[in-house]
Amino acid sequence: MAFASFLGRVLFASVFILSAYQEFNEFGVDGGPAAKALRPKFDAFTHRVHSQVGFQLPQIDTQILIAGAIALKGLGGVLFIFGSSFGALLLLLHQLIATPIHYDFYNYESEDKEFTQLFIKFTQNMALFGALLFFIGMKNSIPKRQHKKAPKTKTY
Repeated sequence: MAFASFLGRVLFASVFILSAYQEFNEFGVDGGPAAKALRPKFDAFTHRVHSQVGFQLPQIDTQILIAGAIALKGLGGVLFIFGSSFGALLLLLHQLIATPIHYDFYNYESEDKEFTQLFIKFTQNMALFGALLFFIGMKNSIPKRQHKKAPKTKTY
């Protein structure tokens, strides 16, 4: 049973680790293709947040965003493999930040082809988010082993 649990964590975390590895290899001096693809989506996201909520997000270099995503996915994935709740929290943080920016279905009309594709990807990533929440919940629901103290002998 322990091996199956470990194998499941390896398969789950491999998605994040391989993605971080690919982005790291393509990073270069300009952040690579990930930074080029992220800039317009991040600008649209900050504009939407400002127009809907009235809060102005600060200007952030996309290279820093990509480097942060690589760190969260890489470190979180490795720690998650070993059953760490902290690793799961790092992956959860990545999903919470990256998913609404990358999969911005809300910027399209529901009849558009892009809407459907982005909405499907968004819901898939929300399923990963839910799986991470489930892992953290299960991890916290298992009682920790308590070492039994040796019974004290009564002296008369």
